[in-house]
Amino acid sequence: MRRVLLLAIFLVSLPAAAHKPSDSYLTLRVGDSMVDVQWDIALRDLEYAVGVDADGDGAITWAELQARHDAISAYALARLTISAGGARCASAAVGHQVDRHSDGTYAVLRFAALCPKDARGLAATYALFFDLDPLHRGLARLEERGATRSLVFSPEQPTQPLAVSGSSPLRQIAEFAREGVFHIWTGFDHVLFLLSLLLPAVLRREAGRWVPLPGFRQALWKTLAIVTAFTLAHSLTLTLAALEVVTLPSRWVESAIAVSVVIAALNNVYPVLERRLWMVAFFFGLIHGFGFASVLGDLGLPRDNLLAALVSFNLGVEAGQLAIVAALMPLAFALRQTWLYRRLALSAGSLLIVAVACVWLFERAFELRLFS
Repeated sequence: MRRVLLLAIFLVSLPAAAHKPSDSYLTLRVGDSMVDVQWDIALRDLEYAVGVDADGDGAITWAELQARHDAISAYALARLTISAGGARCASAAVGHQVDRHSDGTYAVLRFAALCPKDARGLAATYALFFDLDPLHRGLARLEERGATRSLVFSPEQPTQPLAVSGSSPLRQIAEFAREGVFHIWTGFDHVLFLLSLLLPAVLRREAGRWVPLPGFRQALWKTLAIVTAFTLAHSLTLTLAALEVVTLPSRWVESAIAVSVVIAALNNVYPVLERRLWMVAFFFGLIHGFGFASVLGDLGLPRDNLLAALVSFNLGVEAGQLAIVAALMPLAFALRQTWLYRRLALSAGSLLIVAVACVWLFERAFELRLFS
């Protein structure tokens, strides 16, 4: 037990990953000879890339942001190119503001790209933060003559055509499905919650201790019940939140997600609910759905694109989730009878998850950053 506690303390000392991956948000309005761009970039990312907090007190003021407007403009405009027919359009910043998103404060850069009138082959090439964070994404809404479409810039797809009429619905569905997979794989709190529920899925409680299930079919049905309950629950609240039927403060949601991870992991060490773990998965899955919705909500998708984006994003989340289960389940079943699994993976692993989730909870509840 002492070794377990020492390992837990060591893990807490490591940087804690935040729930929401790094994103920026763009609105691109295409006219006859100009592309108007509004670009929301997280202050925490700009601080890391160009330095904004002049006095190093951890709080970025408007005066500090103003003093770095030129540096921010130069840094950002060098990493977003609007081109027409392969030729770069001249770009110039026209204004700076700030805005609040679900995960913090963002600098808002407004600029205009001047292109030849009625230019063909308009495209945008995005490279912001890719050299610093390959998980970063640029989420964009393209508007042209009253029509809209959604774009996702990534290191794999840094260039996107700026045309609504030629866009394929299947391509947009594939883009958001891919982002759903990306979101679950980089949403470490979702993954740890699911892991906490799946670790005891190959075991059962007898006489106050964990014993291995005799057959794979029992373990499989137990796992499917947990995954299905979690899926149904977060799909429900993801839909309600994306449609703005129910909205909750991001601080509450992110804190509650951290609490769910703590409770699920502690239940493996000090079992309160020994059966029907699907009930735990469903209850807390309702909260996790609001966390999934933050990406779509911040993008501000119009109603005509929202349904397709919602369905494809959710399918991507499920595909990513099933990939995790498919990788974990056979290994867990093969090791379920060993001391290594029951003591190290289940008990020590759950304590480590509790330690990390407690750090997340403290950071989110009090809006602090313990680790950079």
